[in-house]
Amino acid sequence: MHNRRWSILGVLVVSLLVVVLDNTVLNVALRTIQDDLSATQSELEWAINSYTLVFAGLLFTFGLLGDRFGRRRMLMLGLLLFGIASAVSAYASSPEQLIAARAFMGVGAAAVMPSTLAIITQVFEPEERGRAIGIWVASVGISIVLGPVLGGALLERFWWGSVFLINVPVVVLGLALIAWLVPESRNPSPGRLDPIGVLLSIVGLTLLVYGIIEGGERATVTDPLVWGSTIGGVVVLALFVVFERRSTHPALDVGLFRNPVFSASVTTIGLVFFAMLGTFFFMTFYLQIVRGYSPLETGLMFLPFAIAQTVFSTFSSTAVQRWGIRAVTATGLSLVAVSLVAMGFIDETTPLWFLLAAFFVQGAGIANVMPPATTAVMAAVPREKAGVGSAVNNTMRQVGGALGVAVLGAVLSARYRSGVEDAVSVLPEGVRHAAAESIGTTMQAAERAGVVAQVRGPAFDAFIGGVHWVAFLGAAVAALSVVVVGVFLPGRSAASAPAPTEAPEPETART
Repeated sequence: MHNRRWSILGVLVVSLLVVVLDNTVLNVALRTIQDDLSATQSELEWAINSYTLVFAGLLFTFGLLGDRFGRRRMLMLGLLLFGIASAVSAYASSPEQLIAARAFMGVGAAAVMPSTLAIITQVFEPEERGRAIGIWVASVGISIVLGPVLGGALLERFWWGSVFLINVPVVVLGLALIAWLVPESRNPSPGRLDPIGVLLSIVGLTLLVYGIIEGGERATVTDPLVWGSTIGGVVVLALFVVFERRSTHPALDVGLFRNPVFSASVTTIGLVFFAMLGTFFFMTFYLQIVRGYSPLETGLMFLPFAIAQTVFSTFSSTAVQRWGIRAVTATGLSLVAVSLVAMGFIDETTPLWFLLAAFFVQGAGIANVMPPATTAVMAAVPREKAGVGSAVNNTMRQVGGALGVAVLGAVLSARYRSGVEDAVSVLPEGVRHAAAESIGTTMQAAERAGVVAQVRGPAFDAFIGGVHWVAFLGAAVAALSVVVVGVFLPGRSAASAPAPTEAPEPETART
């Protein structure tokens, strides 16, 4: 066991913070960016999803590159690229520039994320690995909520680009600590790269998400651009699966999915992030526009989520040993579903304590889902292929999150547009269609036209009605996850996922 393993874990957490924090720090800046760059809701969704799609599409490749050339080397390269892209994002002058810069950030993030989890697998033996992964997951929870708080504080004093510039000093600190503490490790028999598979995965996911987002913006599924993109994405992803099954060096080893514990765990991870990130997207607009909270106040509202996830994540491995992975994960998913059902009853005057309680319950639920599911995923792959296992785990996070923002955002957009049509009739004819796209654009147009008093009430009612639909849909996804877990994960008699036969441990620099 590496004698500096806990210090190494601390360094990896710092590296992870900057990658995860970036997505949530952007959430509280969305309204400001919408005003300053005249961005539509679909462009805001793409500002989020250009990052997550590139991130997800390249995770397999960077997992393999880390196994081949060294995980520490790939971690440092990823942080460097991420820092450069963050500086570029800060000075974007149009939605298109921001979307492109965010995609570049996704390249760096794809190199960072699988390396952190793979290094944990190398420096911790199985008896401590569950606890270490619990802390790793807790840091994700801290990042998810630290982002809005930090972003809100920055927006109180600076322009929206500051939420990206804050990444640069963190990157510099992370690079210095990695060079000092983290050992190098690699797979002595790495696999070949799979550029065709990577390209198919990115194209397929992009087409699918594009079709979903456009369907929400246009409030129709009959438009050829909507159904054509969606069907095209499904077809390309099907080709990706076929190609990977026949490849001698697949980016994604689909054979791993024959293990029911592995399949159930990665599916659960994807569905949880679908519900969670989709929820965070619409709750940001609810808190800032409907409730009138500042960006900082909005960020502080998410603190109960972070506190709950931080506290309960560190105890999840003990809970699994006592009650089994199935019971713990199912309980966590049930709490997530309950929190989303609660959000389905919010309105313009919902008490503050109710919102805080819902966020706390959701954080507690996710804290009892992610650590055991992640541990099960990593236990299902040979140790020398830890980078690939980490890539699969994190790809499901990013794909689930991207689809959550796209699908739930599309549902919200469609429901909102249908509910606000009469209200925007008082606006000039040329701006009605664009104004009905989101509550942000509606209120902007109403302010310019001087009809805020006439539009405000119907617009808020339409938006809250859409939020109810989205919350109940997210709850249904969480409930579906409970079924998946109940059927496929082992009970108390097999608390942890069965590990594969260990191959010889790769050469790892020890100190």
